[in-house]
Amino acid sequence: MSEKLSVAIITKNEEANIEKLLNSILWVDEIVICDTGSTDRTIEICKKYNCKIFSINWEGFGKAKQSAVDKTSYNWVLSLDADEYVTEELKDEIIAVLSNPKFNCYYIKRSSFYLGKEIKHCGWNNDFPKRLFDKRKAKYNDDILHESLIVDEERGRINSRLLHYPYQSISQHIKKMNYYSDLAAQKLSDKGKKYSVLSSVFLGFAKFLNMYFIKFGFMDGKEGLLLCLNSAIGVYLKYIKTCKAN
Repeated sequence: MSEKLSVAIITKNEEANIEKLLNSILWVDEIVICDTGSTDRTIEICKKYNCKIFSINWEGFGKAKQSAVDKTSYNWVLSLDADEYVTEELKDEIIAVLSNPKFNCYYIKRSSFYLGKEIKHCGWNNDFPKRLFDKRKAKYNDDILHESLIVDEERGRINSRLLHYPYQSISQHIKKMNYYSDLAAQKLSDKGKKYSVLSSVFLGFAKFLNMYFIKFGFMDGKEGLLLCLNSAIGVYLKYIKTCKAN
């Protein structure tokens, strides 16, 4: 008999994305939403889809995702972000996997888009996050930004694609960049680390060189160039915000 499946999602002001995601997971047994303070139509939209909705305090991505997992009813959980989309092929492969799971956790192939274009290089082309798992065997760490699912046992792989739309405009990218660099700088500062202006500029430049040349970002055209440039600025912001002079 196939395992029942819960989907766990954290949200904050995701009215532009959440309905597309919810329409792609109508086939699951349960959808759990942990909202961290939306002021737009996110909650209203989720209610239309009979989601189980909880309001939680923001303590970072790791704790928020684990909170959503803890509130699910079934052992098997698919953890998703509000800006993702489950394809029909992925749906079919997940259903097949859950008919007889051979592992306690599965990596899922994720393809990401930037300004509407699929990015096939820049280091984004080999993205396999751990997303489908037996919650009795896996747990998110408490990391405020780069959360990680901790699983001790061997993991499987699902090659059908999860689609990801993290930045649909330059303005959205800049807004997220500023927010994420705040969190990253806080992590570094908490560890007693700080960086000079010169080192911050160097690390940002190194990020651009790595993404654009070493990881062939130039093959993604204009969108690839913009992604690499903005990602480099994000790295610069992360380190410059630790600078005492800032």
